[in-house]
Amino acid sequence: MNIGITGQSGFIGTHIYNTLGLYSENFKRIAFEDSFFESPSRLENFVSQCDVIIHLAAMNRHNNPQTIYDTNTRLVKQLIEACEKTKSTPHILFSSSTQEERDNLYGKSKRQGRLMFEKWAKDNNAPFSGLIIPNVFGPFGHPYYNSVVATFCHQLTHDEKPRIDVDGTLKLIHVGELANEIIRHIQDVDSQNVKSICNSIALPHTATIKVSELLDKLNHYKINYFEQGIIPDLNNTFDRNLFNTFLCYIDHKTFFPFKLKLNTDNRGSFVETIKLHSGGQISFSTTKPTITRGNHFHTRKAERFAVIKGKARIELRRIGSNDILSFDLDGRQPAFVDMPVWHTHNITNTGTDDLYTIFWINEHYDANDPDTFFENV
Repeated sequence: MNIGITGQSGFIGTHIYNTLGLYSENFKRIAFEDSFFESPSRLENFVSQCDVIIHLAAMNRHNNPQTIYDTNTRLVKQLIEACEKTKSTPHILFSSSTQEERDNLYGKSKRQGRLMFEKWAKDNNAPFSGLIIPNVFGPFGHPYYNSVVATFCHQLTHDEKPRIDVDGTLKLIHVGELANEIIRHIQDVDSQNVKSICNSIALPHTATIKVSELLDKLNHYKINYFEQGIIPDLNNTFDRNLFNTFLCYIDHKTFFPFKLKLNTDNRGSFVETIKLHSGGQISFSTTKPTITRGNHFHTRKAERFAVIKGKARIELRRIGSNDILSFDLDGRQPAFVDMPVWHTHNITNTGTDDLYTIFWINEHYDANDPDTFFENV
């Protein structure tokens, strides 16, 4: 199944694109660039290759609300015209919003776009799904643009003071949960083998929280983790997802390695590697000189590497990026580095003696629900 995503490089698009890559035996990703909307021929070539198009490209914010409405409806019109020109009838999934019924031009642009797609689908006997999506949060969202979660996380990790304008109730879905919901819906429609399905689906939110309660949780992460290295309680899915989101806004270049307190006396030394408010799995390894461990990434697990003896280099690379973060650690000054989700990571023994490392991960291994995917840094 060939799947293309307009807005592929955006917050949600990046996560769906990367998640589809984990199931390469089922899906082929058709690359999309925003510039395609400036070139009818390139847009037509794109739609003609796709069995499924997830239409995410849209403008969320602008000083002039009319510009938002005009832009979003124009993008829908261009996509429809490209399909008609090439006689393509892919299954289009349209990312709409719970703001559809609100009296603002962004919501109206989403409703109008959905209605335009519905008409195209009925006129061309094509499948269409209008997805009404709640507020989305997760790693790599843009502060002051994608969500209040992104804004608060950025502010708390960059010495800015968050402010609550309206203490409303948020209905949230994590971007990873959203990606899985969309992929599941694509598979369901494909299994029905019905060409003319046309429906609107309100995707369920997975968490409800007041803005003030959200900020309280994030402030707790700042005080306990950001300032003291203490892992919070991660025993429910929302807290785990929120904490992993928070981690991604830290400037890892300057934050790690996090120096640990070394206590020495005539008996030897003692280092407390992890303080945590939740369980998980702690493991220990020795690594021979020049050997590299890892070269994999996780989509939901928090993980810590603490070097306690020997010399090591830890490398991180965000999936989809070529930028590599490199940290040199020495057991004479015990330190740790935490692994953000969707970052390939490894550890190499750069010394001449065996390397001693302690690993902590916030979930036990479950063979029926894998979360480790291999890719070289």
